[in-house]
Amino acid sequence: MTRHPVGRALREPRRETVTARLSEPFPPAERFTETPRMTRVLIVDHEVLPRRSFTTLLNSQTGVTVVGEALSGTEALQQATRLGPEVVVLNVHMHDVDGAETTRRIVGSCRTRVLAVASGELDERAYAVLRAGASGFLQTNTSPGQLVAGIHAVAAGHTVLAPGLGSRLVNTVTDSLIRTSTLAQRLTTLTQREREILTAVATGHNNTKIAETLHLAESTVKSHVSRMFSKIGVTDRVEAAIFAYDTRLVRPS
Repeated sequence: MTRHPVGRALREPRRETVTARLSEPFPPAERFTETPRMTRVLIVDHEVLPRRSFTTLLNSQTGVTVVGEALSGTEALQQATRLGPEVVVLNVHMHDVDGAETTRRIVGSCRTRVLAVASGELDERAYAVLRAGASGFLQTNTSPGQLVAGIHAVAAGHTVLAPGLGSRLVNTVTDSLIRTSTLAQRLTTLTQREREILTAVATGHNNTKIAETLHLAESTVKSHVSRMFSKIGVTDRVEAAIFAYDTRLVRPS
């Protein structure tokens, strides 16, 4: 039987070494298919047919068992908490589902790794899921052998990328690091009071609530918000919230 290479994998890379490590040889698929125990998997997809197809496929493979299915981010978190799978296979292109936030919550609250899958290329939504803590990305046309090997690799603590995506990810990571550095520089321009107000804005408080909480006049809060928007280069509260999360000033609860 022909063995399929998994693509690329590496031990939890540090940001400063990701470019070099992505060019290293990937461990052979057989290293992960001969697993000593069953890997428990949760499938997350809003469409019934792909979800059931994944379940049927994986349950027919050696060393993998599907313990549950979920069709939304909320259900995925509930199932992951209740069932305790080693790996969550998450479709990053689900309608009305924030894949990055779902990944962040699963990784943050469960001892579970996330493997992102999508029918297309590594786009912004897929990369956002990787940034949020997913351990890998594979395309849905991946062969059964590659998919199973990828699941075992992720469960073993490796990062998995579909073949050919390494250079594109390096470019994306590089762009992101530059952007993150720029955002961090903007954050340093804020006063302590402006940071407090940005945090409040990012957590959904309006000016009236902020004024009450910080014991300020509402007009003063408006002035702080306007000045803060100008300093960090945003135009509305949504952009300000994204900025706060990107700079880690605010973290998901």
